[in-house]
Parts: sequence; C-alpha cells; structure tokens
Amino acid sequence: MPDREPQEIAQVAAATGAKKTRRTWDRVVVSAFLAGAYIAFGGLVAITVSSGLDPETWGTLPTLFTGATFTLGLVLVLIAGSDLATGNMALVPLGAMRGKIGVGDVAKNLSLVLVGNLLGALFVAYFLAVQTGVIGDSGATGTGGLTYERLASISEGKALGESAWQTFLRAVGCNWLVCLAVWMSLAAKTVSGKILAIFFPIMAFVAMGFDHVVANMFFLPAAIFAGVPDIGWGDVLLNWLLAGVGNLVGAVVFVATSYWYLFLKDAPDEADTSENTRTPDAERA
Repeated sequence: MPDREPQEIAQVAAATGAKKTRRTWDRVVVSAFLAGAYIAFGGLVAITVSSGLDPETWGTLPTLFTGATFTLGLVLVLIAGSDLATGNMALVPLGAMRGKIGVGDVAKNLSLVLVGNLLGALFVAYFLAVQTGVIGDSGATGTGGLTYERLASISEGKALGESAWQTFLRAVGCNWLVCLAVWMSLAAKTVSGKILAIFFPIMAFVAMGFDHVVANMFFLPAAIFAGVPDIGWGDVLLNWLLAGVGNLVGAVVFVATSYWYLFLKDAPDEADTSENTRTPDAERA
C-alpha cells in the first residue's frame, strides 16, 4: 500500500483527535497509564544503555545512545496503541479546529491523559526502576551505581540546571519534534514504516536535551525515589508546569495550527469521511 500524502495525513490526524474524545473516561485513563509506562520504559532503557560512559572519553555520544534507545517509548505508544499527552496535544486540538469537537472536549481529554500518563510513569519509576535495583542508590556499586549516576546527571540537569525560560523553550522544541514523529507515523501503513518515521525526531529531541513532560514524570520522581540529593518535589512540579506549557505550545502552534492552515482550512467537510479516516491508524495513534 502506498504511503499517505501530507493532505491525507491531516485528514487522518483530525479524525483521530476527535475519536480520542469519544471514549469513556476510564478507558482514556487506562490507555494513558499504559502510555506513561511505555515512555518510562524508554527512559529506563536509555539510562541503562548510556550509563558508565565517561563524557571525557565519549564526548556527546552518550546523548546519542540515550536518544536512540528512548525511541522505544513512542514506538510502544503508537504501535501497541495508547494515549500520550504530548501527541494528543496536536491531534485533539486539530479535531477541534476542524469543528468535530469542542474546546471542553480538548481540555477534558488532555487532563485525563496527563493524569494517566503520570500514574504510569510513577509506577515504572518506583516499582520497576528503583525497587528492582535497576537504578541503584548513592551507595550502590556495579551497574546499579552507574545507572544512579546517569539518572542523577539527567535529573539534576532538568530540575536544577535550566532556567524557566530554557525549560519552556526546550519543551516547545521537544513537542514540535514529537508531534512530527506522530504525524509522520500516520503517513506509513506498515509497522516498519511507522518505526522509521518515529525514530529520527525522537532521537533528535532527546539528544539535544529537550524537555518532554511525560518523560520528566519518570526521570525526576525516579531521582527522588533513588535518593538523588538537592531535588525536591517543588523543583519537579515547576519543571512539569513549564514543560507541559511548552509542549502544548509546540504541538498546537507548530504542528496542529500549521497543518490545519496548510491542508484543512479550506478543505470540504466531506473529505473527512473518506476511506483515509476510517483506518486502524486513526484508532490507535
């Protein structure tokens, strides 16, 4: 099957965003819990793979390894099917711009998805990262000590090393790329094509140190659970707020609004009922 053209992607994306608001709240939360856990799995494997690599020897290559392995998270989200807040920040508002749903539907969906994402990320951070010993504590040796040091480096940089303005801007850039990954995955009609579309934008945002609110729902609490000093819940909440707002701006302004203007603003309504919007992709993205 041929891949979709950009105009077709826009139609599928708008239909997908609208469908996401038509499920019961409990299904949305469960779906979002899974997505939060999947992103946390991506973060955990990224820490594990990149730990122990001394920057004096490896330079910036650890960030490349971190980004390449973190892509697992969005691959699981989009291929297995679940709701990630950062992707919904583009798709659901696009459905509203298309007149399929209201602003209240957008706010309700994003709120429920953020709650579910947080629960999933916290579950993996506490039980599967720290309690398992995959991430050690300050006194750990061997691989546990290496993963602790890597987590501490990442979390301290995000919670303490960035100004509010920097966090916001990094979050804008992050979700511009994440939503492009989601957008391009809708172009592909094969699993391999979707994975290829996802890989490069996600690898890029992680390698550049941009801020993803759901990823930070894993990294920062995991650091607190592991006993990383100087990071408090106040720092975490501020980071989530700034990253969340920045992610929303990146999704709505640079992806949803831009492509609505380019491909949907003057498109007839009947185009949304075409075969392109009734595909399995629209159900699971």
